[in-house]
Amino acid sequence: MMNKVKIGIVQQACGADKEQNIARYTERVRQLAADGAQIICLQELFASLYFCDTEDYHNFRYAEAIPDGPTTQHFMQLAKELGVVIICSLFEKRAEGLYHNTTAVIDADGSYLGKYRKMHIPDDPGYYEKFYFTPGDLGYKVFHTRYARIGVLICWDQWYPEAARITALKGAEILFFPTAIGWALSQDDATNDEQYQAWQTIQRSHAVANGIPVVSVNRTGREGEMQFWGGSFVTNAFGRVLWQAPHLEECTHIEELDLSDSDKYRRHWPYLRDRRIDSYAPITKRYLDE
Repeated sequence: MMNKVKIGIVQQACGADKEQNIARYTERVRQLAADGAQIICLQELFASLYFCDTEDYHNFRYAEAIPDGPTTQHFMQLAKELGVVIICSLFEKRAEGLYHNTTAVIDADGSYLGKYRKMHIPDDPGYYEKFYFTPGDLGYKVFHTRYARIGVLICWDQWYPEAARITALKGAEILFFPTAIGWALSQDDATNDEQYQAWQTIQRSHAVANGIPVVSVNRTGREGEMQFWGGSFVTNAFGRVLWQAPHLEECTHIEELDLSDSDKYRRHWPYLRDRRIDSYAPITKRYLDE
């Protein structure tokens, strides 16, 4: 493991052609690797449009096996060629009629380290994910890559402190959040700003509470009645925003993180030391009526 690691981020608009999307992301990964990125995170469901805005059986055609499907295999070869870790978010077909929202993690030698299946599945106007995805059953995962121990959560997971805490307690040095979230075109600017600020604040709080950096990678572009709000960002281990992407533009970025900062912040703000684990049993209940 290394103290300093260079994180590559791709924020991009997606089109209807899966092969073109993969080709464009391949080009961005090559660019980032050439510029020194070591761990590269792609946004949620990058290979297609965000099809969950409608309940349409035809959209199941986007799903494929992980790791034996063509997209995972393609990025495994690319990771090996470039010597980079790739976090690759895909629509997984697990079996006939059984599908997940899944991220494959590929090490810098091209080996497949495993997958994380999205645990929290939303069902809101424009985000009908329960129609497509079975909730994850692998638990919260940490992947030991060449450059760092990384935790991966996906989009709606980012609103749940429990998911970030458990992943951090399992030894993650960085939390990654591949994401697809946006504004309904009918909303006013004040609502849009309030939503974005809440989204960023909850993720920054995960960095503060756990003493590890957060990397959140969102898509941009207009799809149907949704304007994806971009705004990808990176924090340090105390929640300070080191970099933030624009809302409406595609971009790539490399941010160097010093993983030794976690020890400094955890010593000065010893939340892990002072946790009262003997008092937390009620958190496993849906709601406490009394």
